[in-house]
Amino acid sequence: MTTHPDFSSPRIAILGGGPGGYEAAMVAASLGAQVTIIERAGMGGSAVLTDVVPSKTLIATADLMTRVGEAGELGVKFDVDGGDFVPVMRADLKHINDRLLGLARQQSRDITTGLEHQNVRILLGSGKLLDSHTIEVVTADGTEIVEADTILLAVGAHPRELPTARPDGERILNWAQIYNLDELPEELIVVGSGVTGAEFASAYNGLGSKVTLISSRDRVLPGSDTDAAEVLEEVFERRGVRVLSRARAETVERTDDGVVVTLGDGSKVTGSHCLVCVGSIPNTAGIGLEAAGVALTESGHVKVDGVSRTTAPNIYAAGDCTGVLALASVAAMQGRIAIAHFLGDSVMPLKLHQVASNIFTSPEIANVGVSEAEIQSGKYQGDIVKLSLKSNARAKMRNHKDGFVKIFARKGSGTVIGGVVVGPNASELIFAISLAVTQKLHVDDVASTFTVYPSLSGSISEAARRLHVRM
Repeated sequence: MTTHPDFSSPRIAILGGGPGGYEAAMVAASLGAQVTIIERAGMGGSAVLTDVVPSKTLIATADLMTRVGEAGELGVKFDVDGGDFVPVMRADLKHINDRLLGLARQQSRDITTGLEHQNVRILLGSGKLLDSHTIEVVTADGTEIVEADTILLAVGAHPRELPTARPDGERILNWAQIYNLDELPEELIVVGSGVTGAEFASAYNGLGSKVTLISSRDRVLPGSDTDAAEVLEEVFERRGVRVLSRARAETVERTDDGVVVTLGDGSKVTGSHCLVCVGSIPNTAGIGLEAAGVALTESGHVKVDGVSRTTAPNIYAAGDCTGVLALASVAAMQGRIAIAHFLGDSVMPLKLHQVASNIFTSPEIANVGVSEAEIQSGKYQGDIVKLSLKSNARAKMRNHKDGFVKIFARKGSGTVIGGVVVGPNASELIFAISLAVTQKLHVDDVASTFTVYPSLSGSISEAARRLHVRM
């Protein structure tokens, strides 16, 4: 009896189970494709298991401790020593880390359940492309060959290491290892002042560690809004974070009871632990990309276009392995776009100026669209309004002293083209500005929309009103 292959639905193989992979799998399955997703660690990838979910859970605990520590200014007293007692809080790091890793595992299980409900086949193992249609998967049970009409690469990235600062998982750590600690670092040295370094410095300061942040640049968050970075530096100084600017860490060495970091000028910084946050490396080596015709950039990232296509006709890529923007939301969007393009569904290319991002420091820093630096350089013609949260009634009530709302409008037309929010829940507040940027709203559209009084979002409306120009 002769059997014939089933061409009724396309076969899609996805290498990597992070946001770029599992979001794409869900879309593909909903559109009728036969989907196989290959993941070596667990569904959700590093974003869920070792990066975004754990770090933001840690930050949530640190934020709560910071708020309780400031409760006295709001009139909250503790009935010890006549009510003038100042609470001495202690971070139970083992409990915190057990909780956040448990939440990460639960999130991974939830993603797995969702995929299984859509009949997505999940293979736990390591995959390697044999050609542009075939993946060899090594599982616990042996080797399996997966053939597909199209392949989506969503293989992510891993922490970059310095040859003179090799993590040992105990005293010298990368951002994936730090959750293995049972005791709060007494003196934590953070090498790297980008987003990851700044977030961990802020979080561990809130948990009670003495933190030193080593920055090779003039300021923290060198690629972010200057005003936002200045606010964060002021908060760091007030809360006791020591920032060493224009200082490059040359070596990190373990001592009997801690670590010593040697800087470029020969000076040394000592602490109990060191967290190295110096970027990431895409997981593109040794997985057969050359054999499949997939071109890489000099940094090792997969080259993709606006609809996530690689240089191989039927291979797409999404997420951190592409080097576009290291955000879970971007990875997910790239994955969804790739599937829509391959299956002939309606699709729009990825538009980076519509991407909203957030830095989960305390205070949070969110931005979307055109930056002020791009306006100042003349790349865009825009008007700028910045309002401090110090004038916001809701911020005063909640004792929020740091932050601002900034909106950029295209000069002449008044269309909202970008914005920055610094303050509590900036990750939520930025959505209003993001909606305005994406939908090309006029500042008057934002200004004439009702906001609750009192609310932090009222400052967004007020900033828009100040950008009104009488025609």
